[in-house]
Amino acid sequence: MRSIFTLFLVLAFSTSVFAQDKPIKIACVGASITYGVSIPDREHNCYPAQLQKMLGDKYQVTNYGVNGTTMLRKGDSPYWKTRQYKAALASEPDVVYIDLGGNDAKLQNRPFYGEFEQDCHDLVQSFAQLPSHPRVVLMEAMPSWVKDTTGIWDPMIVKKINPHIQHAAYTDNLELIDMHAPFANQEANTPDKIHPNKEGARRMAELIYENVVRIKDFGFDILSKINFEKKISSFYGYKCATFKMNGRECKVVAPKWTANGHPWMWRARFWGHEPQTDIALLQRGFHLVYFDAAELLGNEEAIKDWNDFYKLVTKAGLGKKAVMEGMSRGGVYVFNWAAANPSKVAAVYVDNPLLNMPSWALGLMKTPPVKDDMFDAFKKDYNLTDDKIKDFKGSPVDKVKQIAKGKYPILILCADEDEAVYPPDNTLLFEKKIKDLKGDITVLHKPGFKHHPHSLPNPTPIVDFLLKGSGQEIQFPEKL
Repeated sequence: MRSIFTLFLVLAFSTSVFAQDKPIKIACVGASITYGVSIPDREHNCYPAQLQKMLGDKYQVTNYGVNGTTMLRKGDSPYWKTRQYKAALASEPDVVYIDLGGNDAKLQNRPFYGEFEQDCHDLVQSFAQLPSHPRVVLMEAMPSWVKDTTGIWDPMIVKKINPHIQHAAYTDNLELIDMHAPFANQEANTPDKIHPNKEGARRMAELIYENVVRIKDFGFDILSKINFEKKISSFYGYKCATFKMNGRECKVVAPKWTANGHPWMWRARFWGHEPQTDIALLQRGFHLVYFDAAELLGNEEAIKDWNDFYKLVTKAGLGKKAVMEGMSRGGVYVFNWAAANPSKVAAVYVDNPLLNMPSWALGLMKTPPVKDDMFDAFKKDYNLTDDKIKDFKGSPVDKVKQIAKGKYPILILCADEDEAVYPPDNTLLFEKKIKDLKGDITVLHKPGFKHHPHSLPNPTPIVDFLLKGSGQEIQFPEKL
């Protein structure tokens, strides 16, 4: 019932508020990070002030931040009891951004975590039920580098606070902005280990600016268009449908609203592993999809199944070109399908990718007996015997002409010390061949890293690449 009510408010907002002549009122609710503690000239440099400068006179951004406050009613300093909370309600805003949760990570507040989601729901509804019927957006708590485990301790933010915020967003169908991953490598911009400086506040403002200005389709519902028996669950606060097609598991995750053109990310393998990029694109209105073709390794059967799945999701309304994502052996799935369907790909991101199967297989054979289920699957998938492996020509490194024909941008994240997928025979060979054909390829190197971990703790370089490659990039105002 909550989700239906919230969706109604969102739809009402999307069809009415932008038609009015008055400035769109944005209320920034939060604690000291919102207030701008530790930022010189914080009245002009806190994130709400920088957001105001970015958005201009068509918007009225107001800072309702109160130092030290909690989401929890029983917290040591509840936001509920502040005059700023009452003022935010009285302003009847059109959009509300709620950044509460960091202070809830303190030791004295942990006994009340069982009430966090209800308190979050009640706070949201206190705004949602205003006559202005605002959009309400939850912001996940930022990282803390404080070492005192009784204070604002990051493990509690990661394991308790942000999952509670995500689940509240799932239950109430609320928009989410991840403020943790985009700051995972930004300790230098957090001088006191908790509060961002002016540059950090600028990044916060940019993330919210994106949420404000993107074209949004609140009415598109792909899940209602997929006529398979589905199980619905939460994927980091987003609605995920799991079903079977061609006897294999599929997943479709819906964003809170759909971006212009209905863009989507197709993850090839290892569902849910290092999901930072997936979450960042969901936040920006992309759908996320998955078809489990393990362990077919991009053979003809896998390509046929993926073709069927592509027809399903595009017929249901997704855009005609997919953003592809593949980690490790997922690189084979991505590029073998892309080679067969060059006009259906918008951009590619692969991560320590397997692109040369004979190199990998022959490496295993140097230390017999080979004990690797994937090795056996490879031979079965392609009807190979050991003596035929060296002559196999079905890897992405053998299909660069078909791949380059698509003229889509390719990003490879490459660990230079990868012990599982030897870079010179995979990424570096593939890169050279694509460049020889004047293809669009970028390789980001991770010096000193091995095959794991994949991705980046802060996925911003990956996300920016994919947004630009898929035509979804947002231009920010010049640095303020």
